[in-house]
Amino acid sequence: MSLERLQKVMARAGVGSRRCCEDLIQGGRVRVNGEIAELGIKVDPLKDKILVDGKGITLPRKHTYVLLYKPKGCVSTVKDPQGRPKVTDLVPLSGVRLFPVGRLDYQTSGLLLLTDDGELAYLLTHPKYGVWKTYLVLVRGKPSPAIIQKMREGLPLEDGRTAPAKVSFLGMQSQDKGLLEISLREGRKRQVRRMCEWVGHPVLDLERKSVAFLNIKGLLPGEYRFLTPKEVQRLKRIPKRKETIPRQRN
Repeated sequence: MSLERLQKVMARAGVGSRRCCEDLIQGGRVRVNGEIAELGIKVDPLKDKILVDGKGITLPRKHTYVLLYKPKGCVSTVKDPQGRPKVTDLVPLSGVRLFPVGRLDYQTSGLLLLTDDGELAYLLTHPKYGVWKTYLVLVRGKPSPAIIQKMREGLPLEDGRTAPAKVSFLGMQSQDKGLLEISLREGRKRQVRRMCEWVGHPVLDLERKSVAFLNIKGLLPGEYRFLTPKEVQRLKRIPKRKETIPRQRN
């Protein structure tokens, strides 16, 4: 077998996304044949002994892909020092080491993918691929057309200006609560909440309804389903084609 970059082999073994694996290597937590590994080295996954935190890794014969309707009140991590419920607790699969693809806030619900395929996680989360993620956002008040246009063009948040977004006003849910649909190709921490806060319409409720072509139709909060082989192959083709832009309402 030809040599591969260490972080790529670790990702294929389900250790985490490629970014996560790079952090582990840089943190000195990975050894190859007894030596502390350096970022960028290449390994033979069949011959070299790779340890992460003292435990060996194994390349799976087949990956697992789960689409979860994340409920509020659980964290999108595999470990939580505070002992809060985790998304992995909702998918109790024996012998499979799943991790979430990206994150949703503790009080945010909606579509979350879990897998042991670090390569696919990389494709779906790296900014250069710009995968669309769409949210339903209940906000305080009624955003004006001018505010919605500002959100579409980009806002100067503390960590830099946001990329152009798709923002549509869906109507008022009550006298002082408006509903927006927001589609982003970025994945900044708490981005939707921070954008709405910046324009003076704080988020009251937030749900992710879709990632690329996947959605949560047919599922209730806490329920999950496995992706079909066709869905997996379609996700893997994303870097090779331009993703469809979600429809934007005026």
